[in-house]
Amino acid sequence: MTAPLVLVLGMLFVTLAGGIWVGISLMSIGIVALAAFRDMRVDRFLAGDIWSSSTAVELITLPLFILMGELLFHTRLSENLFRGLSPWTRRLPGRLVHVNVMGCALFAAVSGSSAATTATVGRITLQELLSRGYDRRLAVGSLAGAGTLGFLIPPSIPMIVYGVVADVSILELFMAGVLPGIVLAAMFMGWIAFKAWREPSLVPPMEPAIPRAEALKALANLVPIVFLICFVMGSLYFGFASITEAAAIGVLGALLVAVGQRTLTLRGLWQALLGTVRTCSMIGLILVGALFLSKAMARLGLPADVANAIQALGLHPYMLILVLLLFYLALGCVLDGLSAIVMTLPVTLPLAVAAGFDPIWYGVFLIITIEMAQITPPVGFNLFVIQGLTREGIFRIAAYAWPFCVIMMIFTGLITLVPDLVTILPHSLRG
Repeated sequence: MTAPLVLVLGMLFVTLAGGIWVGISLMSIGIVALAAFRDMRVDRFLAGDIWSSSTAVELITLPLFILMGELLFHTRLSENLFRGLSPWTRRLPGRLVHVNVMGCALFAAVSGSSAATTATVGRITLQELLSRGYDRRLAVGSLAGAGTLGFLIPPSIPMIVYGVVADVSILELFMAGVLPGIVLAAMFMGWIAFKAWREPSLVPPMEPAIPRAEALKALANLVPIVFLICFVMGSLYFGFASITEAAAIGVLGALLVAVGQRTLTLRGLWQALLGTVRTCSMIGLILVGALFLSKAMARLGLPADVANAIQALGLHPYMLILVLLLFYLALGCVLDGLSAIVMTLPVTLPLAVAAGFDPIWYGVFLIITIEMAQITPPVGFNLFVIQGLTREGIFRIAAYAWPFCVIMMIFTGLITLVPDLVTILPHSLRG
């Protein structure tokens, strides 16, 4: 390994192990590396890079989508999801456990956050499922797994960050996540049905069927969320609005839903605004640090060195993806998914592109790997959210969610073998 690479890896280990903020760690590593190995004014380079990174037009979408999710958290969407979906799942194998998956998939389409999706859906479904006698492992595990769909189904905060760092179309990334999100949700539901069929004791006795008219009437509870999905994603897909305009439309739609449900209070609005500022500040610091480090590494020639070293191993493209999957799984145990993406992307993206993978496809692959990071201890944010709802231990919740993590691993193999599952919709936009 070259001296700059040894310095960067060593400082990464020291700063992260020392508990230093990720954004500060990344910037400090870039500063020290450039000062040590390049004769240049690092202060001017850093100042210019911070300004250009933080004023990128694409970043306008970030606070808007985050605000939309914060506003929706203060509405009655979670109650409406359970009331609207439960009449249609009570006759399926696994019955009401499917509400976890379907509810998370629907809320993910208007949220952009895995943690918000898990918290919003779980605060109603977990209480209902456990009080009706459903197996705790299946109820909690399905919520942990399905909550990760908040990252894959657009609008997705990590997709916006990936699009900015990788310099690819955020709209194409959003379109690329639609079909994989639907397929992954179907695989989760398939596992729940199979598990309930093999072990009938996991679910309570079948409840009486609800009359069709009553079940159809219950669908009215889904009108607000379907309205929002069509409002935001429909305007994007049919070209009525740009990604930034769609984000603004989403905020307007969330406000209309909150006003229509009479849940919007001044206190709730203030909390939503504060939550947006906190989240944007955290992501912004990480993003600025990551973009600066990536440019510093490019100046030092590190991505090319690493790429050449790995290419010298002669790995088959599929083997490379397997290595990257294992790498991100290990990284997800000690680092949150968003930080893992921005820290490693300058090195791993050129490798994937050189192996023949589409940058849009690779973005979806990365999103799925950080979905797994959401439910792997000790740093899994979905685990923390569910711990707050259930008071269960982190490792116990992770054990409940393990089958769904395995399903996501299998799904990465599926999209590797059938990349059109990811690229067909974004390619249709181009053509």
